[in-house]
Amino acid sequence: MPHETILIVEDNPQNLKLARVLLRSEGYDARTAIDAEQALILLEQIEPKLILMDIQLPGMDGLELTRRLKGKPETKQIVIIAITAHALVENEQKAREAGCDGYIVKPIDVTTLPLELARYLGAQASAG
Repeated sequence: MPHETILIVEDNPQNLKLARVLLRSEGYDARTAIDAEQALILLEQIEPKLILMDIQLPGMDGLELTRRLKGKPETKQIVIIAITAHALVENEQKAREAGCDGYIVKPIDVTTLPLELARYLGAQASAG
């Protein structure tokens, strides 16, 4: 699904840069936000098909932002993939309960991330 807009919400500069470069090299329109507040402002201007959401953000965390987005008619259809360094089963469960459609553990695997995102975008296209 190249050319789709993907929003990366990540406060770690290295992870943000890696994800942005990787997704742009795959042909995606990768946009970035370093926190929930910046993401909300950006979402007034763009309509991403998918959001890569860091769970642990300064201020409002990624789970709260996910709940807010999934609770609004204009953003509830966006696929949200939680991304975290904490690979605990209870963290994945919390992410799913908040409304995340998927869960990816850091560090980012540059080989599998594009494939996983294409799978989520393909499932969304099939459902839509």
